[in-house]
Amino acid sequence: MKKLFFTLFLILFLFCISLIFILSTIGIETDKFNNLISQKINQTNKNIQLNLTTVKFKLDVKEVSLFLETTKPNIIYQNFDIPVKNIKVYMNFISLIKSEPKINKINLSLANLDIKQLKNLSIIFKPSNLTSFVNNKIKEGKLDLNLEVYLNERNLLENFIARGSVSNFKTKIISNIDLNEAKFSFFADKSDILIKNFYGKTGPIKIIDGDLQIKISPEISIKSNFNTKLNYNKKFSNYLNFVKDFYSVDNITNLEAYLHNSFLINFDQTYKVVNYNYQSNGKVKNANLNFTKPFHNELIEEKIENLFFRNLEIKTNFSPNKNETTVSGKYASAKENFLPFNLKGIFNKRVTKLKLNADYDKPINIDFLNYQKPKKNIINFSIDLIKNKNELEVERFNLSENNNTIDIYNLKFKKGKFLSLKKFVAKTYLNGKKNNDFSVLFDDKIKIKGTLFDASKLPQILNNKNSKNTITKISKNIEIDFKNVIAPLSENLKNFKLIGEIQKGKFIKISSKGDFGNNNFLDISMQNDNKSKKKYLEIYSDLTRPLLAEYGFFKGLTGGKLLFSSIIENNSSSSKLKIENFKVKNAPGLIKLLSLADLGGLTDLAKGDGLSFDILEISMDENEDFLKINEIIALGPSVSVLMEGYTDESGLTSLRGTLIPAKTLNKMISKIPLLGGVIIPKDVGEGLFGISFKIKGYTGKTKTTINPIRTLTPRFIQKIIDKKKQSK
Repeated sequence: MKKLFFTLFLILFLFCISLIFILSTIGIETDKFNNLISQKINQTNKNIQLNLTTVKFKLDVKEVSLFLETTKPNIIYQNFDIPVKNIKVYMNFISLIKSEPKINKINLSLANLDIKQLKNLSIIFKPSNLTSFVNNKIKEGKLDLNLEVYLNERNLLENFIARGSVSNFKTKIISNIDLNEAKFSFFADKSDILIKNFYGKTGPIKIIDGDLQIKISPEISIKSNFNTKLNYNKKFSNYLNFVKDFYSVDNITNLEAYLHNSFLINFDQTYKVVNYNYQSNGKVKNANLNFTKPFHNELIEEKIENLFFRNLEIKTNFSPNKNETTVSGKYASAKENFLPFNLKGIFNKRVTKLKLNADYDKPINIDFLNYQKPKKNIINFSIDLIKNKNELEVERFNLSENNNTIDIYNLKFKKGKFLSLKKFVAKTYLNGKKNNDFSVLFDDKIKIKGTLFDASKLPQILNNKNSKNTITKISKNIEIDFKNVIAPLSENLKNFKLIGEIQKGKFIKISSKGDFGNNNFLDISMQNDNKSKKKYLEIYSDLTRPLLAEYGFFKGLTGGKLLFSSIIENNSSSSKLKIENFKVKNAPGLIKLLSLADLGGLTDLAKGDGLSFDILEISMDENEDFLKINEIIALGPSVSVLMEGYTDESGLTSLRGTLIPAKTLNKMISKIPLLGGVIIPKDVGEGLFGISFKIKGYTGKTKTTINPIRTLTPRFIQKIIDKKKQSK
């Protein structure tokens, strides 16, 4: 009995094993379920027509589930033939016994589907912008797809899982820019889409080993990591549209980089971006910038037309509230002498923060300090600045080169106008000798104090008509105390002190004194009349050259004492300049005039010891763009001059006047009986004949014309008489 039972059990076991083997491999062919499969699929969409030929009943060993399989079925959706490789329909075994068949899952396999064919199916895609993307953006590609559809108790769609790969993918990114040669594998269900092993190319950019995860439920988010190789040159300039808002991006002519990138984008249920983050880091092997307008400012002597970068390390982090970029490496303005730098920038909607540290080897000139960096020396500078809308603050600026240092703390501007400064410190050397050592402190009052200040180029700066007043927002008292001041023409001014008041960037009160040595002093005073709104400026100096060094008209003037007075009202002034007992030596303009007049003796004198003058007086009126010279009169034992003219905003100068070179001749005429006494009274005795001249033109291009002999006008004679009497 036991043997019989064992034999039956063995036969049954072998039968089951054989059945399982057959069901899991070959299957059992049947046509009893053709209508069932067609009906169930048709329930999900009435537009599907399904024609089945051969159906096999099989067993999925892994899932321990029975399924029906058909290969290469004919599926037509809205007159479009879908190339399905096979269909598997997983059945509930118990429901088959009860003659109430229930489908748990449907598995469809598609192979080599041309993505262009998806455009025929895209009308069923949700959301509608996905349909628009498929129809308008996708150009080429091949799709392999395995789709598992899970049904509920009522045979309605409950979930799905899609797996597959895409190859030879091409899509439009923006106008004239395509993604080409892309390939990737994917996995998707109702809540997630995962793309892996993404490779592609767009213009100068190669995407390597990328992944993308899209979460659909409950809200949409996109997360990606990918590597890029970038080899950009000007022929790909249309790709800069992506970053056209970045400063100087249009100037990029070459860029080679390898970057690792990642981003995260969160959407709400209406597909509006609510948050994002983009990070990138890597190396830039080469990058070149070419400026259409050369970069130049007052400090840098050379105009920078190109910048070349090598071996850069770059990190970026972009988000809605904060964008941060860090770059370090080497740069050069020519393809040589690469120098280190590092830059960190933090940007948001209102505030921009920049930190830059770099070496620099080209010439630098800071005129107001008379500091000049030699070309071969390397200077290091660092700057930390913050820009908030129209406000700019330099938190810290440092410049250092050998023993030269310049430090600035909390320098603030608004709309290009100076607001405030916490501290300024300068220690510089010129030709191996210290020429600046002072500090500036801004507090309740401005305090400028130090042992040495180089003012050699200060007159040149003050005489620059193109310079704008950037300190109109400053209204403070000011104190200046310098032990030594290097004045123009190597003069030395000691113990210079100034007490004053500034309103809206202009002095309204000054009391100042300095010592040139040897009993020579400089005094400056300014008073303000609140009622008339006029300012009264007076400058007295026992030395003239330091104050007149930058005025070409006074070139060659030596000696003498100077008194300048001016009445200033708004943007106009009425001024008088008086210089006594001086000489003119090697003055190009005067020597040219004497040469044209064929006054050889006076020309030689002007080139030698110089022509002496007893007095020079200038009366002039000036506004913003016009200087009217009412009168210039100079009296000397060898020659006397009377002039008038103007200088306009274009730089045109026009002077006309009369010169008396022949004092001896005039005296001889005055001694002629009767005739001389009638023409020239004996108490005048200062000239009958003179030279009329005109000088006109722009700086360096003036033209002089003369009329060698003419009778002097009574006006000129009377001017000489009056000045002679005053000098006595």
